[in-house]
Amino acid sequence: MTDEETALLAQGGDKSAEKLLLEKYNSLVKAIAARFFLCGGESEDLEQEGMCGLFSAINSFTAGGANFSTYAYSCIRNAVIDAVKKSRGAKHSALNNFVPILEIGGEVSPFSPEDELIKSEQRREFLQKISTLLSSLEFKVTVMYLDGMSPGEIAKALKKPQKSVSNALARAKFKLLKLYSEE
Repeated sequence: MTDEETALLAQGGDKSAEKLLLEKYNSLVKAIAARFFLCGGESEDLEQEGMCGLFSAINSFTAGGANFSTYAYSCIRNAVIDAVKKSRGAKHSALNNFVPILEIGGEVSPFSPEDELIKSEQRREFLQKISTLLSSLEFKVTVMYLDGMSPGEIAKALKKPQKSVSNALARAKFKLLKLYSEE
């Protein structure tokens, strides 16, 4: 049975189908949550938000659009990002301002919303630039890889053989190395 069929069964009240999808996509939730930092929270808090996103994906999935794994990935990622954004809002400013630094790779660096905005803008520009250089598959695979997914998880999400995903990732890396070595 496909994930799409399982999601439709879960929407119809089949608790075992719902449980199956929640267990199957648990590692994806953890992988996505691991890429983010929740100021004033724990990594488990982001995983819980991701599970809420997965639960929402199960309940709101409609057949005929994107496949379930792609839809679930987007819902999970959006739920985690929303939680991070909310944690940075005015309501939580006392907590946010109380934690002035993050340790990243053994180095201590200042943490500010401006840094996050700059990083976000740089990522957007980078993705725009590579979208014209890479094929559609190479671009999808690269973005998912940058978001912390393993080639195996990407293969499952895109319903492609892992070898195809690994080859697309290798081609993308080669093209990007070539692009940035010319600059």
